[in-house]
Amino acid sequence: MAHGEHKYQVQVRWTGNRGSGTSGYGAYGRDHVIRADGKPEIAGSADPAFRGDARRWNPEDLLVASASACHKLWYLHLCADAGIVVLDYVDNAEGTMAEAPGRFTAIVLRPDVVIGAGGDPDEAKRLHHVAHGKCYIANSVNFPITCEPTIRLASG
Repeated sequence: MAHGEHKYQVQVRWTGNRGSGTSGYGAYGRDHVIRADGKPEIAGSADPAFRGDARRWNPEDLLVASASACHKLWYLHLCADAGIVVLDYVDNAEGTMAEAPGRFTAIVLRPDVVIGAGGDPDEAKRLHHVAHGKCYIANSVNFPITCEPTIRLASG
């Protein structure tokens, strides 16, 4: 492995065999379990539009969550380095996928960030742009990921 290179190993095990395997499109379940050493399992399926279980995470959910989490982790790092105290961070992210040709067309991140009194809201907002440039998910996909942050100062 090259210096600075990281590898990630997961196991995805299909659990949707209803007794006849993939003998027909409607004959099998889309359920699976995602595993990685030392981590809780993730119950997965397809999106309900594709015969999946709405109670389980689907790849589309996980892609949007990955983009949001990656951005958040970089943003918190940059704020800590800049002396901006983040007290709360909630992102209501949304992804759009086009069935034809079968690809994501956009993800919009909408982080609502509360920073400590005395913090610089303009700098806090600017750091979202920097975080976006460092996010490996945003740098790896072939569709736009945009960020529409809201920065609020803590009261009191």
